[in-house]
Amino acid sequence: MAFDNLTEKLQNVFKNLRSKGRLTEDDVKAALKEVKMALLEADVNFKVVKNFVKTVQERAIGQDVLNSLTPGQMVIKLVNEELVNLMGSDTTELVLKPSNEITIILMCGLQGAGKTTTTAKIAGKLKQKGRSPLLAACDIYRPAAIEQLQINGEKQGVEVFSMGTNHKPVDIAKAAIEHAEKNKHNVVLLDTAGRLHVDEEMMEELQEIKANVVVDQSILVVDSMTGQDAVNVATTFQDRIGIDGVILTKLDGDTRGGAALSIKAVTGCPILYVGMGEKLSDLEQFHPDRMASRILGMGDVLTLIEKAEAEIDEDKAREMEKKFRKAEFDFNDFLEQMAQMKKMGGIQSILSMLPGMGLPSDLEIDDSIFKNIEAIIFSMTLEERGNPAIINPSRKRRIAKGAGVDISEVNKLMKQYEQSKKMMKQMSGMLGGKGRKKGRFSMPKMPFGF
Repeated sequence: MAFDNLTEKLQNVFKNLRSKGRLTEDDVKAALKEVKMALLEADVNFKVVKNFVKTVQERAIGQDVLNSLTPGQMVIKLVNEELVNLMGSDTTELVLKPSNEITIILMCGLQGAGKTTTTAKIAGKLKQKGRSPLLAACDIYRPAAIEQLQINGEKQGVEVFSMGTNHKPVDIAKAAIEHAEKNKHNVVLLDTAGRLHVDEEMMEELQEIKANVVVDQSILVVDSMTGQDAVNVATTFQDRIGIDGVILTKLDGDTRGGAALSIKAVTGCPILYVGMGEKLSDLEQFHPDRMASRILGMGDVLTLIEKAEAEIDEDKAREMEKKFRKAEFDFNDFLEQMAQMKKMGGIQSILSMLPGMGLPSDLEIDDSIFKNIEAIIFSMTLEERGNPAIINPSRKRRIAKGAGVDISEVNKLMKQYEQSKKMMKQMSGMLGGKGRKKGRFSMPKMPFGF
């Protein structure tokens, strides 16, 4: 996650605050000096950091925080509140017209930011909400961009309108809207051309489209890995063509996250979505309060629940829970669980959203650790997967050979299985949960010690 380094540094600062008991004004100033350095190292805009620290310090010293019973907790609460304010306070949605009218969305951004893929991701989300989107290929300079949009549109089950590379983008946009009117599409997403850098030709092209087409929303896609450059790009686009919102891509990558904490404050434009992976489903709505919670290492359980509800079959989850309560699970169930975890972004993504599970920045839990386990299970016969009790030493040797691992790996997995059977009955009651929409819902449980 982009904020791992920042999270670790802030947690160290707050740990020191909690340990002090009573705080002096100097304690608060010293702590906020460390917060300031952490934010600057995360590539947050200098002016934004300066105002942020000033605001927190004034609130901390001016609200009887120092005389409270838990001053350290109060300072953390203030930092959390100001982080939320910094990123926009409220969750901002795409503004869409009533479903019997056509909403036209202009997607823009620099080349390499992930604009075309993000445009297809948005189309998929709109389709899930009952809209009928149309993707319009307006990038005439990269034939690969048109092909990419068509491939992703097909995966999303969304129609793509293209006129090739021999027409002006503004004419393609007009024709796409006419096509949408005739074919009852109520959202048109214009995937425009990008450049490696902001240039006059690109801006004039976007201005021409907006001058000839009634654009309802102009959305800028920026690469969060470019740090402050992303903020500068957003400022330029805002000044030249006007933008209504920003989508940050690659926030799951090795980036310091400063763009997410700076864009709203510098440009006034809200962040609508964040890209958290390469899959077409890896686009999360941006919730400032949840992001602040993640940054402070407090987890993001609501997003985790939403991921579970979206990706996990509830009937399968219920059936799995019954098996665990009776300790009847087998290796087929474990394969199913690993598949569910992959759908939710992998084990590191899940742990990052659990309170108190902030991981050190230099620690990575590689999901490839499951590859050996999968290889072992796939080397078993169907009978062995369904009834692990029959796996004797000779079968273990055959399984290890088939999986290309040492027999000790097979023995380790079998031991974990046996231990899990013993404890799963008593643990399963604590691991259940309640869904927010469909009644009772259980998060997937991980047996075998994982």
